[in-house]
Amino acid sequence: MSNKTPAQKKISKVAYVFPGQSSQWVGMGRDLYNDSDVAKAVFDEADEVLGFPLSRLCFEGPEEELRRTVNAQPAILITSIACLKAAEAVKGMKKVGTPGFVAGHSLGEYTALVAADVLDFAQAVSLVRERGWLMEKAGRKQSGGMLAIIGLEQAMVQQICLASGAQIANINSTEQIVISGSKKSLNRASELAQDHGARRVVPLQVSGAFHSELMEPALQGMTEAITQLNFRDPSIPIVANITARPLTTAEEVKAELITQICSCVDWRGSVNYMAEAGITTFVEIGPGQVLSGLIKRSHPEVQTVNIGEPQPGKSVLKWQPASQPKDVKLKGAKAKKDRAWGWMTG
Repeated sequence: MSNKTPAQKKISKVAYVFPGQSSQWVGMGRDLYNDSDVAKAVFDEADEVLGFPLSRLCFEGPEEELRRTVNAQPAILITSIACLKAAEAVKGMKKVGTPGFVAGHSLGEYTALVAADVLDFAQAVSLVRERGWLMEKAGRKQSGGMLAIIGLEQAMVQQICLASGAQIANINSTEQIVISGSKKSLNRASELAQDHGARRVVPLQVSGAFHSELMEPALQGMTEAITQLNFRDPSIPIVANITARPLTTAEEVKAELITQICSCVDWRGSVNYMAEAGITTFVEIGPGQVLSGLIKRSHPEVQTVNIGEPQPGKSVLKWQPASQPKDVKLKGAKAKKDRAWGWMTG
């Protein structure tokens, strides 16, 4: 007979997950800022920490500037925390339950650190801004890119990488794998993937070959930035991107963040671990609904809940649980394809 109380059993079935780069869009957070005093305070604090109005870039663009890694990464973290705080203020999080785990995709792992009390919000904003800058600079020093491959098994993608010189960067779901490398290696990988029957091969709009050896120029700077901060032990276990296992100490978290720069994000493995540990509800907190879509493709039996602004005009204050993630409204044939998948990169 289990010694857990009913409340403890409920807690163990919920995980909070936070999106990474490529989930940004111009206008994100604007309704939050206008509707919620606590969300406004999050954006205002971030602007003060950074010394410039990143909030204006989130709300008004231009898109090319928001897409830059140095801006997109802190913008997504800030918007995600604003979503979380706004939902907490209206007691929305009580409806979905206290998490047994938190996790984030690449950049989203830093948002998870704030949710798990490992870093203060201001510390995380500064650290992620530095991460974005170092990754963007590494991308200029060793140019490369990323490619999403849809419909091939991991073993086949690994063979393609060995033949082309690319690397697996993100294992996002059972059917979506993202690779990184030089332009030459990605061109060859694209040809090989199509030859082997990939349903889609999509070049991604990023500033570098994230989560690969081409990010090594960013490693020293990130190591120095991380070691200068005072990390606390997580108040909630954080499922690591690299090992897909829980991080429970400050030192484990530091090692994960440093290793993560040049290593593959095993998002599918992280979701598998949480599902096998008894998680039945994944709460995606932040802009977009990409993680919900990826989770449902690997585990259609779980429930996904979105806390955020999946499209302009939809406020976090109107969130609704759903067994299937709602589609982002896009236009045109290409948009329909992108809506069906969604990408997550760095």
